[in-house]
Amino acid sequence: MQFIDLGAQRERIRDRLKAAIDNVVEEGRYILGPQVTEFENKLAAYIGTKHVVACANGTDALLLPLFAAGIGPGDAVFVPSFTFAATAEVVALAKAEPVFVDVDAETYNIDIASLEAAIAMIKKEGRLKPKAIIPVDLFGLAADYEAIMAIAKREGLLVIEDAAQSIGGSADGKMCGAFGHVGSTSFYPAKPLGCYGDGGAMFTNDDALADQLRSFAFHGKGETQYDNVRVGINSRLDTIQAAILIEKLAILEDEMVARQVVADRYAAGLGDIVKASRNLGGGRSAWAQYAIETPKRDGLRAHLTEKKIPSVIYYVKPLHEQVAYKNYPRTPTGLTVSEELPKRILCLPMHPYLSEADQDRIIETIRNYIGSNSAHVAAA
Repeated sequence: MQFIDLGAQRERIRDRLKAAIDNVVEEGRYILGPQVTEFENKLAAYIGTKHVVACANGTDALLLPLFAAGIGPGDAVFVPSFTFAATAEVVALAKAEPVFVDVDAETYNIDIASLEAAIAMIKKEGRLKPKAIIPVDLFGLAADYEAIMAIAKREGLLVIEDAAQSIGGSADGKMCGAFGHVGSTSFYPAKPLGCYGDGGAMFTNDDALADQLRSFAFHGKGETQYDNVRVGINSRLDTIQAAILIEKLAILEDEMVARQVVADRYAAGLGDIVKASRNLGGGRSAWAQYAIETPKRDGLRAHLTEKKIPSVIYYVKPLHEQVAYKNYPRTPTGLTVSEELPKRILCLPMHPYLSEADQDRIIETIRNYIGSNSAHVAAA
């Protein structure tokens, strides 16, 4: 049993992938070949933004908007603590300071009250200037952008949507990636839309910002690559990866439907004995991960391993407790949820090709373990 079964997906589109890769190799346009623009245009149409700017990886997709906004020393960027390091890492790389905010216990996304408290604290202290918010659509579920954008408008803050896990998800009739002033995503192979290596992209409706992002991603180029109008980096999506992503994008919506079936089956089969993830707020998660919570997590995980069922703990430690980030500012109201989740959260196999038989075995194994070890019933 696979935690994420990329092999099944590959078999589904094997011939199309081979033809796409062969075509790139035969044409020999390995850097910024026509498939890159084709992919950008098709993804823009899917997400519903005017521009998609492809880049080398998801980390650069978060870093480049900070460069374009001129964010740097003396600036504060508000980020959730319960997420992958890249969200805070890019802020530090830009020489600004990440300010850690707690997450909501139900959605795992940035907590609005915690965010408000963090902004007020930074303003009162006066050492840093509030400049941006990077909400994360954790595990594929959109953050509360209605509230976030209202705060950003009031405070004059840039919002960079970290949609690394949520491409294919949606909320309020809008696709993930299209929220905020700019959206960023990763095409790491395990993502809902992933390539066969590293890749990333940025989404915006702002013409000037799109031009800036393209320039920063190509050594700060102006009219040509030998006309450098700003200090940039080398961050381009390889043509072969773009060709692969074109084929994967073509089946993404079908895979989203299949992921939802898997998520619904988990919720129905486990919701009475553990806290099981569901779509919240009328949106659609991309279900990059499927999380459950139980105080019996460690024993359950050992039992699953014994039964040859894979599982993963996302995330073992919140960012504010990690060596690299422990000295950065944090919200004054505490990070209780971010600190408690690592003790009880567990992610189960989740992909569009998970068979009913395999999923039934996962559910039965969990039910048998929880039922035989406690009378614990968590709220769904």
